[in-house]
Amino acid sequence: MKPKTLSLLASILLFTLIALCLAWETVIAPLRPGGSWMTLKVLPLMAAMFGILKGKRYTYQWSSMMVLLYVTEGVIRTNDAAPGNALALAEAIMSCVFFVVVVLYARNTAPSRLAAQAQASSDT
Repeated sequence: MKPKTLSLLASILLFTLIALCLAWETVIAPLRPGGSWMTLKVLPLMAAMFGILKGKRYTYQWSSMMVLLYVTEGVIRTNDAAPGNALALAEAIMSCVFFVVVVLYARNTAPSRLAAQAQASSDT
C-alpha cells in the first residue's frame, strides 16, 4: 500500500477509536452511571492525532507501541456485561488494525527504503 493510503486509513481508525472510547465511557456503557474518569484514556490517542494527520513518521512509531495498551484493555474487558463486551471487542480489533497500519506506514517511509526506491528509479 502507498503511504498516503496508509496515512488516511490510520487517521480514520484513530478518529473512530477516539469516538468509540468516548461514547463507551460516557453514554453507552460507562463504568459508573453518568460517566467516569475512564474518558481520560482518549488523551494519548488525541496526542497522536496531530502527528498522524501530518504524516510524522516518529508519531507513527510511538503510537504503534501505545495502541497496544488499547488492545490489552479491549481483550481484558471482553468479559464485561453487554454491551461493554461488544465495545471491548471492537476496541481490540480496531486497535490491532491501527497497529498494523502504522507499522506498515513506518516501514514504507523509512529513510533507507526511500533512498533505495530513489536509487532504483534513477537506475532505470
